[in-house]
Amino acid sequence: MAETRTAPPLPKGFRGARHGWPELHRIPHPPNRLPLLGDVLDADRRTPVQGTLRHARRLGPIFRRKAFGNEFVFLWGARLAADIADESRFAKHVGLGVANLRPVAGDGLFTAYNHEPNWQLAHDVLAPGFSREAMEGYHTAMLDVAGHLTDHWDRQLAAGRPVDVPGDMTKLTLETIARTGFGHDFGSFERDRPHPFVTAMVGTLTYAQRLNTVPPPLAGLLLRGPTRRNAADIGYLNRTVDDLVRARRESGGGDGDLLDRMLATTHPHSGERLSPLNVRRQVITFLVAGHETTSGALSFALHYLSRHPEVAARARAEVDRVWGDTPAPGYDQVAKLRYVRRVLDESLRLWPTAPAFAREAVADTVLAGEHPMRRGAWALVLTPMLHRDPEVWGADAERFDPDRFDAQAVRARAPHTFKPFGTGARACIGRQFALHEATLVLGLLLRRYALEPDPAYRLRVTERLTLMPEGLRLRLVRRGRPTVPAVGDGAPEGAESAARCPVHGTGD
Repeated sequence: MAETRTAPPLPKGFRGARHGWPELHRIPHPPNRLPLLGDVLDADRRTPVQGTLRHARRLGPIFRRKAFGNEFVFLWGARLAADIADESRFAKHVGLGVANLRPVAGDGLFTAYNHEPNWQLAHDVLAPGFSREAMEGYHTAMLDVAGHLTDHWDRQLAAGRPVDVPGDMTKLTLETIARTGFGHDFGSFERDRPHPFVTAMVGTLTYAQRLNTVPPPLAGLLLRGPTRRNAADIGYLNRTVDDLVRARRESGGGDGDLLDRMLATTHPHSGERLSPLNVRRQVITFLVAGHETTSGALSFALHYLSRHPEVAARARAEVDRVWGDTPAPGYDQVAKLRYVRRVLDESLRLWPTAPAFAREAVADTVLAGEHPMRRGAWALVLTPMLHRDPEVWGADAERFDPDRFDAQAVRARAPHTFKPFGTGARACIGRQFALHEATLVLGLLLRRYALEPDPAYRLRVTERLTLMPEGLRLRLVRRGRPTVPAVGDGAPEGAESAARCPVHGTGD
């Protein structure tokens, strides 16, 4: 799809956004607004996304918030979200925390502005790296990394210790993207603590989010220490990637992975190559975005599986039936885990790990026939609320029910109502990679273990631009050889297909 070109957005502060909404006064805002300061009395600095979701429940499908002179429009109603997904009238907007990542990711695929030519160049060069043929080539490495995870979990089980789900999923997904995309081994499972790359990455994401809660003129004063740490984190990320790229150049090339494509592939029409600086930015983008969101998706899915044993039993029976006792399921066998994939999709519905995406008008228009928008005006789509819209998902939208994603239900649902990977030409390029990896890992873990939750645990969600369960620990029980159901999709007789979600509202 051709790139949509827009004028360069303002680099920071996003001042003047109100002028893009001629009838902004018609859009509700929180009570207790203060002059100059805006809606700071209702701000939640530690978990701003979940705070915004609470406002969304009270204010409706479109609302606005003001902070330190800047006004932001949020929307989540399905009709509004579907209209703003129209690629002929709207394009991606790099706003809020995403723009704060540009010091480290620059014009990488995720953080590039629409007018920057490196987005289209990199997209066209790297898209074949996510073809079916390429994905089949990654499958063996995914299995190998998953083997390191299960070896680690077996040791934890033997020692009688619970497993650190978010920490271990982060190790798994970092190793997977590093090995499949860049031929690099971080040795994550041989470490007692997170790899320094993960620590630096979390630092940059957390700093980017903190910038959203501080008035721009005061950021240098209030965040002096964090700013120094962020510069050190960026320096470490850059050095790590530079060393990785240097080693590849000196070796003369790899086996045609993403890094080889970045270094050697020319654009099929223009003959251009990515510059060394842009290669660094793309590698950082893939290492960060390619593992951070998938680790969150897996962690939420494992949480729900542990809390809903009837769902886990049905998913496990499907794995036993489809895979049998083959030690290494093949690439095509992963796609046959249709119920496991529903579990993953339902987890992403309730907690999409990338919780928002921004869209801007490419010309003067009217959103959903109601709200005039001038060219350049933008809004944030709140994905967790879009995924809970009762007009789409029903009055029980808070309930965890994987059967929302059976084929008939999906066909009956309106388009643009499930958006965990963004929308349009700028949607996540690696979404099929992430879905294959996550489905494979869930299948392997379900086949090997029963998952026992801590009865005292209540889901808490930590935010660092992405979402992740906080403090999630599970105990494991080793399963014996799989039993293979003869027919059906493995649902135990009389099993409930859906169970009450333990999280009522957001932020519980």
